[in-house]
Amino acid sequence: MSKNQNRFDAMMTPELRDMIARAKHLEKWPLARLISLFETNTEQAKQDRHSVMSSLKGSAKNGLILGITGTPGAGKSSLIGELCLSLLAEKPELNIAVLAVDPSSQRSGGALLGDRTRTNFPINDKRLFFRSQASDLDLGGVGKKTYQVTRLLRQLFDIIIIETVGIGQSEIEVEQLSDHTCLVLQPLAGDQVQFMKAGIMEVPDTFIINKCDEDSLAKRSYHLLKTSLKLVNVSLNKHNENSKSVFLTSATKQKGIDELTHFLLQLESDSSVRKDRQTQEYFYLGKWIQQEFGRFGLTLFNQSVKTALTSQQSYEEKENTLFEMMKKMIPSLSR
Repeated sequence: MSKNQNRFDAMMTPELRDMIARAKHLEKWPLARLISLFETNTEQAKQDRHSVMSSLKGSAKNGLILGITGTPGAGKSSLIGELCLSLLAEKPELNIAVLAVDPSSQRSGGALLGDRTRTNFPINDKRLFFRSQASDLDLGGVGKKTYQVTRLLRQLFDIIIIETVGIGQSEIEVEQLSDHTCLVLQPLAGDQVQFMKAGIMEVPDTFIINKCDEDSLAKRSYHLLKTSLKLVNVSLNKHNENSKSVFLTSATKQKGIDELTHFLLQLESDSSVRKDRQTQEYFYLGKWIQQEFGRFGLTLFNQSVKTALTSQQSYEEKENTLFEMMKKMIPSLSR
């Protein structure tokens, strides 16, 4: 145990210990309080985050992080609501957290909470947890604090669904954060050409054409998608090892929900699907360094600084180590 870890753990308050214990039993109020802690950017919050993660180590899970992205209006929220209920019906012992990244208010900076109005979960069911998060006007499709919250949720839940704010041409960061990424499209909405321009078609692991209420429209949309993907060398051939799956769904008519549910359950039970957590950690440490020290700081991080980090350090300890090193290398900058 490092000196920093001893220092962090010694500062844990009885209130925080109680919140952690209750969060392990998936009580919603303590969970919400801990998430707020992971969204707060203060030195005290950093100390408390370290204590929380240390307390969860050992008995924690390694939940599947599922990214759901797509253009606004594709029906992501309604689809997620149906999928969660279907997953629990098939496997009642599961517990699922949904983190919906909503557009930020230009005035208050808070989330506009559009997704919450379309996702209706049973109130007293501890197996389901929903949280909205403001995007902070971030162009990555997820908020700056999303990774921090995901660190907590994946220790407590079997499946964590991250719904992005809705993508255009550059919002593809959800691929870095999730173990498996699903792109939700509308039938014949003309989105395929736009995605090809941006190179977004290469990002998702699975494609979902939602709102397929009519069979003829669904088939036309599938063939259009298949043609578009051929142009960017993405295969839908199931016999091809690198092929990607396509599902045709309708949340209102329950079409394709069972097939997608069984597919996601297979992913959840396959530990090899999980991405390397240390790689994810380095990506977000690099992003934090760039925000604090600019492009030059990111160059130093990639070339030499990150080699000083060890796998035994927590994320917060790595931040402290990096910041002290960067201050010495760029003394004119301060926090």
